[in-house]
Amino acid sequence: MVKEFEEEVMRVMDNMFETEMKKVNDMLEQELLISLIGEVNAGKSSTVNKIIGENIASTNPMPGETISVDPYNIRGLENIKFMDTPGLNDPNDENPKKTLEFVQKSDVVLFFLNAAGTVFSDSEKEKFEEIEKNNKDILIVLNKIDAAEDIPSLVQFIKKHTNNKYKVVPISSKTGENLEILKKDILFLLEKKGKDLLFAKSMKEKSAAANRWIIGSGVSAGIIGASPIPGSDVIPLTSLQVGLIIRLSKLYDKPLTKKAARDMIVITATQTLGHTLYRQALKFIPGAGSVIGGTVASAMTLALGYGVKYAFENNIAIDYDMIADLFEKYKKREKNA
Repeated sequence: MVKEFEEEVMRVMDNMFETEMKKVNDMLEQELLISLIGEVNAGKSSTVNKIIGENIASTNPMPGETISVDPYNIRGLENIKFMDTPGLNDPNDENPKKTLEFVQKSDVVLFFLNAAGTVFSDSEKEKFEEIEKNNKDILIVLNKIDAAEDIPSLVQFIKKHTNNKYKVVPISSKTGENLEILKKDILFLLEKKGKDLLFAKSMKEKSAAANRWIIGSGVSAGIIGASPIPGSDVIPLTSLQVGLIIRLSKLYDKPLTKKAARDMIVITATQTLGHTLYRQALKFIPGAGSVIGGTVASAMTLALGYGVKYAFENNIAIDYDMIADLFEKYKKREKNA
């Protein structure tokens, strides 16, 4: 039975591995533009430095120092550009025009407000409405919450004056408070454009992106495992798991062969289900409406994802005993949910 399953997974892998790998590589070839908009001293550059985990942007708060939109590239990822625009209150008349040009091209616009200043002043509101006409992929970043009071009221004030259309993320670039939330919200916007992997690779701390993909794959696997699917019951979940493994390998810059990916899936299957249940399940993946079902498919995908992530993060071989333990943990949790 094990040999039969390995052969079936290999047949599926022959059809999908190169396709999934090309899909991910194409994602990484795209250009990603993130514009930083806000008045001088709103903390645009310091926030970017914290998000990336290195000082790529200067933090000079003097108005008029920046006479053009400055792109900040990350070492090794030249197709990712953070466009640090001049402050909205910058005295250089040419800057607003150049800012809007980049806003139109941007994948995400981070509109910064200073919680310690006059939040969403008339001039800021005017500029925001102008930007909104050119791009609606906006996250409002309320920075410097460490120096302000009654943050919930400020957030509600901003939402009211932007018609509750946009997410407002209160952060402190000084203390790092809520920066992880901001990263996740940026990833969410970019996910719709297929550029979340590109952004995740730019971050020194990659766990937030990896966890998001693993959890999402676990949910999808549960749906696959619980619903009868016509045709081969190897294809859907194998495709899902291969895609997850490839994304993780690219995120952590780990080489991945077709054989290595196949082995991860086959060994995880036999290690988590055990040979007795494996013989009953026969083809095993995804076990639509049969022995395995949604709970097992979800638990197995979560265990595989977190096991691979742990190995990649720590530069060690994959511990399949740990994956088996994780599988039991997630299976129990899914049943009790």
